[in-house]
Amino acid sequence: MPIQIIEVKSPATLKSFIRFPHTLYQNDPQWVPPLDMERKDFVNRKKNPFFRHGEAALFLALKDGQPVGRISAQMHHGHLEKFKDDAGFFGFFETIHDPSVTKALIETASDWLKKRGMKKIRGPFNWTMYDNETGVLVDGFESPPMLMMGHNPPYYPSLLEQAGFQKIKDVYAWHYEIGDIPEAAQQLADATREYPGLTLRTINMKKFKEEVRLMMQIYNEAWEQNWGFVPAGEDEIQYIAKMLKPIVDPEMIFFAFVGDDPAAFSICLPNINEAIRDLNGKLLPFGWVKLLWRLKRGLKSIRLPLMGVRKPYRGSKLGALSVLLNVEMHRRALLRGCYKIGECSWTLEENERINKGIEFMGGKKYKTYRIYEKEL
Repeated sequence: MPIQIIEVKSPATLKSFIRFPHTLYQNDPQWVPPLDMERKDFVNRKKNPFFRHGEAALFLALKDGQPVGRISAQMHHGHLEKFKDDAGFFGFFETIHDPSVTKALIETASDWLKKRGMKKIRGPFNWTMYDNETGVLVDGFESPPMLMMGHNPPYYPSLLEQAGFQKIKDVYAWHYEIGDIPEAAQQLADATREYPGLTLRTINMKKFKEEVRLMMQIYNEAWEQNWGFVPAGEDEIQYIAKMLKPIVDPEMIFFAFVGDDPAAFSICLPNINEAIRDLNGKLLPFGWVKLLWRLKRGLKSIRLPLMGVRKPYRGSKLGALSVLLNVEMHRRALLRGCYKIGECSWTLEENERINKGIEFMGGKKYKTYRIYEKEL
């Protein structure tokens, strides 16, 4: 029976779209089922601010009436305005090991983008490169993903390459043993800490929205020149604040100031994937109890998804500020007592200064994700 592609437009097809990975990964011990309610909110056109800046469609592949694959096609107006590259994206890519299913999914997403004037298709991204689950995992299959990071079968790269895609970029995830700080990094951090007027302070949870706004302002400035980066707008900033607040560990989010001037920030998030692995995507009837108990007990892993140092504080006497932030992350994690391992992710393959700095601070590259592109 031929493969049928349908657009997701009803509650029933949306449920199939969200739950399809549960069938696909049922024998993969490393996959972590995301929470169904979070996935529904993430693709909700009224709740996710992505849809104020872009367009998207979700598609499901069926064979003999059963789901065998899924994909999204999307375009982001902010990206197009900044880069003028006529690039559209695909994401939420999942499929059985069948080139014909991949071909049908990619052709559907490509046709959707071509009708809107796009000349390239790039991804996978959910929804944009700087949201979550960027790229296809090509190395590091032996451990589960941290929160907002992806996992997939080893055959995905081959299927995409057979469908005409070529690698455009790799991004890396780095592993830390909490407290394992090289002596040279510790000494450099100690020296930086003595810089006149430099202070570190924890996020103020009573002013959480304002603090997240400050954080994202630094982030927008610090990451401005990164490949594919589009600054976050106010609506996206507040969406991030709402999404993060229930899971943050306040002691693991902090700012660096020089006098009254914000210089940098660092945010580490408890690895919520550790707490939801066995919930099958559902919080009812008893998932809530398990999740809250595990969060209260403390998780063993954390992820450093964002760190930013403003331009005026790079290459100066505060050039080692990122080292201090990293060492401070270790110090705070040790004081919390529960955290044992950390991940810094992700970094671009060509960012040698950052990557060598992470190695200097004890990080070990342990996962590689690949971003693909195809001319339409």
